[in-house]
Amino acid sequence: MSHLVAYKLENCPSPSRERIDEFDSGTHTIYLFKSLEISDLMVSMGRGFGFGKVILFGEHFVVHGVPGIASAIDLTTEAEVQKTQDGITIKDERRSAKGYTEKKRTQQKESIQRMLETMGIDSEKTSLEIRLGGNLPSFSGIGASAASSVAITKAIAEELGMDLPDERINEIAYEAEKAYAGTPSGIDNSAATYGGLIWFRRNLSGGSNTIERLSIRQPVEVVIGNTRVVANTKEMVAGVAERKRENPEKYDQLFSRAETLALEARKALEDYNLREVGRLMNENHGLLQEIEVSCEELDYLINLAREQGAFGAKLTGGGGGGCMVSLTPGKELQESVAQAMEKKGFEVLRVEIGV
Repeated sequence: MSHLVAYKLENCPSPSRERIDEFDSGTHTIYLFKSLEISDLMVSMGRGFGFGKVILFGEHFVVHGVPGIASAIDLTTEAEVQKTQDGITIKDERRSAKGYTEKKRTQQKESIQRMLETMGIDSEKTSLEIRLGGNLPSFSGIGASAASSVAITKAIAEELGMDLPDERINEIAYEAEKAYAGTPSGIDNSAATYGGLIWFRRNLSGGSNTIERLSIRQPVEVVIGNTRVVANTKEMVAGVAERKRENPEKYDQLFSRAETLALEARKALEDYNLREVGRLMNENHGLLQEIEVSCEELDYLINLAREQGAFGAKLTGGGGGGCMVSLTPGKELQESVAQAMEKKGFEVLRVEIGV
């Protein structure tokens, strides 16, 4: 759609658009030009988004080839990217846990550098302003870094005219995630890219990972509780690997049980047996305690959720702080668990899985 625009000009060059008419107002000559299309007047900007997530089964174990189950949640990180003349700048406007942005800033810069290199973009010759927002808070444990990596990748690609399929976006986001996790499994960026409920197994030989979409009867309410402890995922992953090397017999047994548990959980989800899903979540948390990735604050929130009637509860993500997730089918139970946490001074998210 075009509009007519009047310019009051005296000794000025005409705009580079078609002149339609002119007339004398008595004091000025008025020229009438055909305007640009509305779309031409808009500032060019690339946009993208990535889903937040919870890991229901298998965090840490998935790094070593054990299958895991993750679900996107109905919250996203959004990115806007615009070409500038001032190098690479980042404006992070997401709601965050105290200290999260400061502690993750160096990792964030590294992740963007990795992203650009993987996309074949010379960061020394490229100037971009990156803005982050959306309704997904930047808490540890809910895939905030992966969601931002996916969102930024999509936005850069759109701004620079690169047509990338989801598979390639997922690969780029995985490389970016190495800045945060050291040795990421790939489950976070996969959930952030594809959304939905996914079955994931890392290929330790270096080939393509197994990613399958799972379907359940209907979405399920969960409560995510934030400990307010900012976790260092890279250190947590490295710690598990070191303890696994030092105690192979103990850890082999734990990892074997984690694989069996994931298979049982998949069947329970597909059968929509939520009581069984909750029981298995509780057992999964016990395994995570055994490999020493839980903490006092996480255990407190998990016990509180169970006392309030949650079907199951466990840490989600790297552990050592960050968030936990409790299975709370139905709005009434979800609200009861959420309010109990809030009364103790914790911040919560009321979301759904299987969306």
